[in-house]
Amino acid sequence: MADTKREIERKYEATPDTRLPDLSRITPVAAVTDHGTTELDAVYYDTPDLRLAAASLTLRRRTGGDDAGWHLKLPVAPGIRDEIRAPLSATVPRALAALARAHTRGAALVPVVRLRSTRRIHLLTDADGTPLAELSRDAVHAERLLLPDDGTTAPTAAWDEIEAELADGADPALLDRIDKKLRKAGLRAGDFPSKLARALAATGLAVPTPEEPAPPADAGGHILAYLREQRDALLAHDPGVRRDLPDSVHQMRVATRRLRSAFRSYRRILDRAVTDPVGEELKWLAAELGVARDQEVLTARLRGRIDALPRALVLGPVRGRLRIWTGSRGSGARRKALVTLDSRRYLALLDTLDALLADPPLLRAAARPAATEFPRAMLKDHGRLAERVTAALERDPGPDRDLLLHDARKAAKRARYAGEAATPALGGPAKRFAKRMKAVQTVLGDHQDSVVARDALRTIGVQAHQAGESAFTWGLLYGQEQRSAADRESELPGVWEQAGTDEVRALLTG
Repeated sequence: MADTKREIERKYEATPDTRLPDLSRITPVAAVTDHGTTELDAVYYDTPDLRLAAASLTLRRRTGGDDAGWHLKLPVAPGIRDEIRAPLSATVPRALAALARAHTRGAALVPVVRLRSTRRIHLLTDADGTPLAELSRDAVHAERLLLPDDGTTAPTAAWDEIEAELADGADPALLDRIDKKLRKAGLRAGDFPSKLARALAATGLAVPTPEEPAPPADAGGHILAYLREQRDALLAHDPGVRRDLPDSVHQMRVATRRLRSAFRSYRRILDRAVTDPVGEELKWLAAELGVARDQEVLTARLRGRIDALPRALVLGPVRGRLRIWTGSRGSGARRKALVTLDSRRYLALLDTLDALLADPPLLRAAARPAATEFPRAMLKDHGRLAERVTAALERDPGPDRDLLLHDARKAAKRARYAGEAATPALGGPAKRFAKRMKAVQTVLGDHQDSVVARDALRTIGVQAHQAGESAFTWGLLYGQEQRSAADRESELPGVWEQAGTDEVRALLTG
């Protein structure tokens, strides 16, 4: 079973003659203990074209030390990585391979570099003996395992480095104080973010790096920058969904929606003959992920409603009944999400997005200024939203109005995303437009959540009654949700008035 460790560290250049300063005077360090020397032997795996390295992922099999096993390191922020661990085995563990699948996409994982390190460890502790940080001095020997095509001998490299790693639960500010002490002693920060990155460079393995796009100069350039950002978000949240991290499904789903909305809102810039099929695949992915996300949101809403009730109004095993209902739906939703991410269809979608960005289907309008094209698209989305809000408000309360309000919610979301995509180019006006569309979306979204919650509450109430339990609390919650929906419907006209056509047109066109 894989486990996770948050790794926060900094690396420094060193030589065999480098001397460490006295770190025991750093607050709150009370002692620096020499824990001797250990020998580490690690083989790093990647695809033959180094896709993991290109994405700043590291996969290794290491022996020696107190954490022997397989380690997959995922970037979180500069100097911070999540290290996912699995026990030693002869082949790459399936759980770790799955976490990297959005990048490998079926390509084989092969040994590329072997690093053998002699590590001298110093442990920094506080007055109670609690570990604060570990300072490691490594003498590293790197051997290239991915042999050159010309049959020549594989290059090797050697270097020394010092690594300061924060202990679990320690104050990150301690690394700043250690850094200041080390720099004052003449040490400088390492030139590479990891040993693997240094080994690849030193042994002649070139990591593929995408060509840095030129700063956007027209409407097409701005839209492509936005699409790349959302594609990258999709890839970044993939491992989080597989690890069941909080909010990861939501964030991945948002990236799919933003991509699809950009295709639809900016169809004068991007050829629909190319983007429409991609948009359908993104719609499929969002729907598959949505099963897990919708269940997560609904459960949190119902649990919050129950927690807010006076104890006297919670009759019967209400929380237990909610757990039973959630459990019967939640596990299936998570399995569905994982099956989706392991499917050929999903991996093909990722390939298609890469191909689209590499050879974008730009139309003539793409070469025009963003200040000309973007307001036109945003006003069109606003007009579409206006039609739906008007149609809903003209209908009497009931299921038909609920459906129209749900359609208006989707239109509000699309208009909001159009504004967000335009913000880097248009600045404040687009940002304010997106904010107003978000206000409309929020009211309509809470209304739709109430519609969904009432359906669930009726189902749970029936199940409770059939099990011989009181259904009183479920009926009470149903009434609360009904009132919430009515409040949102009363609130909508005022919110919509603030996002009215004349004001928005003036905002975008000056």
